Amino acid sequence: MKVEVIDIEGKNTGRTVELSDEVFGIEPNEHVVYLAVKQYLAHQRQGTHKTKGRSEVKGSRRKLYRQKGTGRARVGDIKNPIFRGGGTVFGPQPRKYTIKLNKKVKRLARRSVLSDRAKKGMIKVIEDFTFDAPKTKQYIQVLKNLGLDGQKSTLILPETDKHIVLSARNIPKVFVRRVHDLNTYDLLNGGQLLIMESAVEKINQF
Repeated sequence: MKVEVIDIEGKNTGRTVELSDEVFGIEPNEHVVYLAVKQYLAHQRQGTHKTKGRSEVKGSRRKLYRQKGTGRARVGDIKNPIFRGGGTVFGPQPRKYTIKLNKKVKRLARRSVLSDRAKKGMIKVIEDFTFDAPKTKQYIQVLKNLGLDGQKSTLILPETDKHIVLSARNIPKVFVRRVHDLNTYDLLNGGQLLIMESAVEKINQF
């Protein structure tokens, strides 16, 4: 699949790049994408939630009143779960939410999303550029030139460019990612994908 390379002015440079059919031309597998997104979101959870059971709540273990003869329901100590301030029954405890996925499954998920975006025309290849200093206005102007002002977009870099990252980080719905940091969730949630020309070769190896 050949794609035209455009510059930051939004004009055609006259060059084209080849997007691998193995990465950008497969039939998307929705279930694999679901599994990869599920794993990503699960790994964002710290799992440090905790409530106290009746053995951990502060209070006396003395039986409140005698077992029989009062006409009331029989109870034990003040830490009984039915009382206000008592222990929690089956409350959340610290745990890990990690989900294991094979590398081939995650690779297929990334390729599925890239193929879907390519099919929908949501991928643009941009000539390599950088800024002399971090300037948010410059990056906003680039988005305007590409017709993406106010839209969700993700710029994919071959390597970290501090000036570009700092220029884009305060713009709503705009993301900047390195090729090696890309995951299925970023690609799926990234809107229009803007791929730097020098990053194409690395993505073709996904």
